[in-house]
Amino acid sequence: MNMTVSPVCSKDGKQYAFVSFTDGPRTAEGRIPECKILSAKGFTPEEIEQLENYMKRELTRLKKMAAGIRILDAFMK
Repeated sequence: MNMTVSPVCSKDGKQYAFVSFTDGPRTAEGRIPECKILSAKGFTPEEIEQLENYMKRELTRLKKMAAGIRILDAFMK
């Protein structure tokens, strides 16, 4: 399974980031710090719960990953 984290976004003074999971044709996208899956295709309800629990357990690390992404650096690669 592959996971990607978006840069930190901000709306109405609240910060958040998206976490995407892909496993072959299966995809899921969640949002932190809520640690909720917003959309999923191909994952069972139990697997979605596992992904949400993963985001909760790894929230600090995921926040650091999102904060460390520099959009301009990504375009330069």
